[in-house]
Parts: sequence; C-alpha cells; structure tokens
Amino acid sequence: MQYVVAVRNLCEFTAKRGDLDLRFTPSPSAQEGIAGHAIVQARREKSYQSEIKLLGEVKNLRVVGRADGYDPIHNQLEEIKTYRGDIRQIPDNHRSLHWAQIKVYGWLFCQERGLSEVRLAVVYFDIGSQQETVISELHTAQTLKHFFNDQCELFLEWSEKELTHRAERDQALDALQFPHDAFRPGQRELAKDVYRATTSGRCLMVQAPTGIGKTIGTIFPTLKACSKQKLDKIFFLTAKTSGRALALDALELIKNRASTLPLRVLELVARDKACEHPDKACHGDSCPLAKGFYDRLPMARKDAVNIHTMDKASIRKLALAHQICPYYLSQDMVRWSDVVVGDYNYYFDLNAMLYGLTVANQWRVTVLVDEAHNMVERTRKMFTAELNQSDCKRALREAPLGLKKTLERFHRQWNALHKNQTAPYQVYPTISQKFVTAMQQTISMVSEYLNETPVGPDSGLLRFYFDLLHFSHLITMFDSHSLFDISKDIDISQHKASQSGVTLCLRNIIPAPFLEQRFAVARSVILFSATLTPSYFYSDTLGLPVDTARIEVRSPFGPDQLSVYICDISTRYKDRDSSLEPIVVLMGGAYIKLQGNYLAFFSSFNYLQKAADLFSIRHPDIPIWIQSRRMVESDREDFLARFSSGGKGIGFAVLGGAFSEGIDLPGNCLIGAFIATLGLPPLNPVNNQIMQSMNATFGSNVGYDYTYLFPGIRKVVQAAGRVIRTESDRGTIYLIDDRFTQRKVASLLPDWWVIKN
Repeated sequence: MQYVVAVRNLCEFTAKRGDLDLRFTPSPSAQEGIAGHAIVQARREKSYQSEIKLLGEVKNLRVVGRADGYDPIHNQLEEIKTYRGDIRQIPDNHRSLHWAQIKVYGWLFCQERGLSEVRLAVVYFDIGSQQETVISELHTAQTLKHFFNDQCELFLEWSEKELTHRAERDQALDALQFPHDAFRPGQRELAKDVYRATTSGRCLMVQAPTGIGKTIGTIFPTLKACSKQKLDKIFFLTAKTSGRALALDALELIKNRASTLPLRVLELVARDKACEHPDKACHGDSCPLAKGFYDRLPMARKDAVNIHTMDKASIRKLALAHQICPYYLSQDMVRWSDVVVGDYNYYFDLNAMLYGLTVANQWRVTVLVDEAHNMVERTRKMFTAELNQSDCKRALREAPLGLKKTLERFHRQWNALHKNQTAPYQVYPTISQKFVTAMQQTISMVSEYLNETPVGPDSGLLRFYFDLLHFSHLITMFDSHSLFDISKDIDISQHKASQSGVTLCLRNIIPAPFLEQRFAVARSVILFSATLTPSYFYSDTLGLPVDTARIEVRSPFGPDQLSVYICDISTRYKDRDSSLEPIVVLMGGAYIKLQGNYLAFFSSFNYLQKAADLFSIRHPDIPIWIQSRRMVESDREDFLARFSSGGKGIGFAVLGGAFSEGIDLPGNCLIGAFIATLGLPPLNPVNNQIMQSMNATFGSNVGYDYTYLFPGIRKVVQAAGRVIRTESDRGTIYLIDDRFTQRKVASLLPDWWVIKN
C-alpha cells in the first residue's frame, strides 16, 4: 500500500519551522490567487508550459503535485506566489517553505525530463501593482535529488504509521457492531439508507423525527462504509455547539462499545473560544504560544494522534504541555484525523478550511449535515456582505493624512450611490463601477498602510478593511442569486437620511450557486433534520444534486403520546393585543388541568412580555420565567435549569430563538408547549424583496411559501419537537392561530400528529 502526499503538504510537514506569525498580511483571495497565476503565465513566451503534473516515489511514499510553469528557453521551472503589499513582509519561514516546494518540484521535473540541471525560480506576484519579483537559482539534478530524498525520509516514518493506522482503522470498522443492544424504531431504516447513499456516492436528504437517535443513526453507517468506499474523512457539521456535543458523545459511545477502534476524532472550535491569550497578537514577538510554534509542532502532533478523541479540552491540555497554540494545533490535526466535528462554516463558507483541504488533497469525504433545516439561513449569511457608513467614518477618523484623501474619495462615491434615494430601503440592479473602482483603490492603499504600520485588533480601520475585502470579493460573484440594496435611517421630521445610518448590502437570497461545488466535491453528503418539508424547497435553495435521494423516516411516536389542539385565536399583528386575554385564559386553564413544566412560544419579545405580564396578573401563583434579549450562556443555562424533573411552571420564549430547538427536555421535564404564532418572518421590505426574487427564480406561485410559510412552519414544528423526546414521553401541544386549520398549513405539519377537537 502506498501513502500519497501532495508536494505542499510534504514540505509543510518537513520544512516549516520557526514562529507562528499572523501579523497583518493582506493575503489575496483564492480567486485573486488563481487570477494572479493566470496573469504571470500569460506573460510568458508561447513555448511556456503551465500546470505540469509531476510525481515521484520513495519506498511506500508517492509524492504528487503540479508545478506552476516551465520556461524551456531558459530551462526555468517556476513556483508562482501571489501576495499583496510589501514583499518584505513575507516571513522568512514562508520563503523557506516556498523554496522547499520548488526544489521538490525541481527534482521531480528533472527526473521526468532527464535533465542534469534546472533553474528554479520563485515568482512573487503583487496582486495590487501587478508587478513580479523573480528570485532564481541554478541547481543540479543530483543536489535536488538529495534534497527530495531528505524530505521524504523525514516523512516516511510518519507515513508508514499513517498507513498502519488506516489499515487497522478500516479493519476495525468492518467488524464494528451497533453500540446499542437494539435499534430504536425507525433508526435501522435510517442507518440502512445512509449506508446505501454513502456506498453509492449520492447525496441523501433525511427527514426523521426528533428522538429516534439521528446522530448515531447517521454516524454509525457512515463509519461502516469507510473501508468499502476508501473514505479519508468524515465531516460532521453542526449549526450549534449542542450538536457538536451530541456527535462527540455518539462517537465516544461507539468507540467504548468496540474492543479496539483506533478512530481519531477531532473537534474544531472557533478561534475566539480556543485562544489562550486574547490580549496578545498572533506572532512570536507577542504571544508565547506562537514563539517557535512550528519547531514544537512535530512532537505535539505525534502525541495528539495517540489521544484519539481530540476534543477542545484534550487539545488544550496537550497544546499547553508543548507550549503551542491550541487553536492552530487543532487546525493542523485536521490532516491526521478520521472524523472532524465542527460548524457548517468549516466546509461551506467562502474560505472554508475543510473544503479547501479536501480539494487540495483530493480526499474522499462524506459530509454529515446535522439539523440541515438551518442550512438556508446560515449559508445566506456566509455569502452576504455589509458596509455601514458609520464604520467608514470611524476608519476615516483613524486614518493618517496619506489615506484620508483615498477614503474621502471612496466616501463621496458611497454618497453618490444613494443621493437620490428617498425610501428607507431600495434594491438596485447594478453596482456603480465608479464605486467599485474607488473601493479597489481604497483596499490597495489601506493594504500598503497596514503592511507598514501595526494596528491593534480593535482598530476601526482594520475592521473596515476586512469588511471591504469581503464586500469586494462578493462583488465579483454578484448575480441573480443575490440583491444589492441600500438601507437608510430616515429622519421623518427633517425629511432626510442620517448619513451614519446608510448600509450597503450584498444580500444572498439563494445560496445554491455557491454550494453546488461543495456538494460535488464530497463523495456523499447526508443532510438530516426533523423538519425538511417540503424537500423541494431545500433542493432549490441549497442546490442539491439532481440525483439526491429523499427519505422520510416513520415516526416511532404514536398519537396516544401527543395531544395536539388548534386554538381559534388570531395572532396576526393587528390582533395581538386582543389575543392576549384568550391566550392567558387558555394557558392558565391547561396548566391547572395538568400541572408541570410548559414552554410558551411567541413571535416577538414585545408580544412575549405583554403575555407574561398579563399572565402574572391573572395567575400570580403559577411560576413563570422569561427569555430576555441577548441572554448570555449562564442566563440560558439558568432558564433551562428551571425545567427539572417534577418541576412546575411556564417558561416564556421567542419562537426561533435559543429554546425552540437544540434543547433536550425528556420525560416530565417538559409536558407541553403553547405556540402562539404561525412563525412567519416579519412582513418588511427586505422579506418582500426576497419573495419577489424567489418568484423570479422558481416561479410566480412559490415566493410567499419560500419566504414566509415554509420557514415559519419549520420553526413551529421544531419548537413542538421539544415536547416528545423519547418513546415513553407524553405531552400536549397547543397551536394558537386559526390559520393552522388551513389545508396548506396543515399539510406541512408532521403526518403522525392527530389534531384533537
């Protein structure tokens, strides 16, 4: 068996030394890097050869790569590196890595072409100025061969251990048994369909009710398919921290029930949650955990692979023992892990690390997407960018004299965009080229300044610069999948807009065009949730492959476990005040009839507070607790702690908030829910424009459903799903809105619900 390694990964493993250095370096985006390579290659003679595939072998190691270009006239092999700003800011250890890469390519090229020598060149291309800096050296094939062999020898011991690990892992997974004595009802069906999709390399959309064990029901069959499909990695992606915890617990259960299962599981956490020194900058002159990071990384890496479950706490403990940064240790360990558990953004974002590594290393991966009903909103945010004029003004105040003229010119173009706009919100079909040009000039000038002048992480100029980069990046991809809109704070008394309250937004509406390639790169993708109805809404908006399979797992719960009542009370905006009294009467009567813990969901904090205030007056003896705006984690924990077994009272919460999904209150911790809303997003100019865009893309009859109805009912079903969590649970749901009786609305509710009179 051979171990295949890319040239870049080989050199990063063997030749990267020194400090972790993340001082401001305005790196080009991936698209700019590709464009920069194309520009350099286009400048060469017609005889120039681009993108040359190369490979070499040493023992069981197969090294593969693609050299950027070869100039036969000068016998020069080139490695092109794009950058932005001052070339002197490129760290020495990065330069050393670049030379290691071109030397490896040099030997592979000499070997393939039978050359005795070759000139090697690292070509640094400045994206901003379009200028090249070429540094070249002449090398003999013999010296390059020695260098190549030395790098391979440094990696061979590791690669042999990796091959052994892979063989032992696959053998153990082939023999793996389900960790419970029996499958729950519906869980075996789920596992079989996930296994079929994974082994056939298809995308699968699964709607399965809460409580059947979807997490372990998807992880287990995917692990079983690893050997047959030669999977390199499984990515388990979640929308919330609670989802990560469930996945880690399921994987730990699987490993504990197996006698020997050498499965490496890695948890990825956000940088701000892993940072040990948030008051220090990420470089060796500031942070002690960045000093000599790459010198100490090899030993930390060697110890990490023996942990097997590399969760946040384990990685932190090991990293601090080796005096290196926990966050960047976890980033490195992605390459050496079997299962990676993290947020959606690690694979689906514009600059997603897991996606980038998958493409670069040609990994065979299966992606498991937990609570996939969140994907539409989450990915819309990933591909949306905003610029606020108050941030621009702050950057202008902080800027030195040399930058002020550039920023002022940009600010004038900004004002020109909306000078004739009298409405608070307006969509524009195009973006002014003058504005785009001014923005690019601003980015270039600020880049040069930040390269020369260190600024703190709280710098308004730095934050605005990053906003500009993101906005600029999305402008290059602006199309019918997104809107360009301008929002203004209008002072009605003065009949004019507040200049500090003008926001420009590239607002993604349909993430499908951005996600299609993500789905295509994965060997298979499994999306699962209790609420993926109707399936075509998610297929359309997410861009799922046309051959995506769809299943709905039957519910293990019966109508005798759940009583569902529809209450003929209008909760429309105009009727909310008049709805409070009958809602309070209903809730009080239900509680008195059967005391226990309940959740009451409302469409807004204002509506919630009015209902809670009136309920306290009418029923002062019934305990209540209320979700507040912007609750911190400790407050959320206190709110949930009130739902103890045998407890009594009503928790008031906002539908779609922290307590309407992703929480587990089994048994009599929660015996019922009042849902006083249809869950529809607010009627406002933005949502109405989204509706129009949906009509234009998918047909004139679907805009309302895609924008309002489907997202609303999804939130209702998710909230109701808190009540029945296990096969022994019993509970009651009160759907408080007369529209729940409408045929279209009723068809979107779970088919196992039986509405009682």
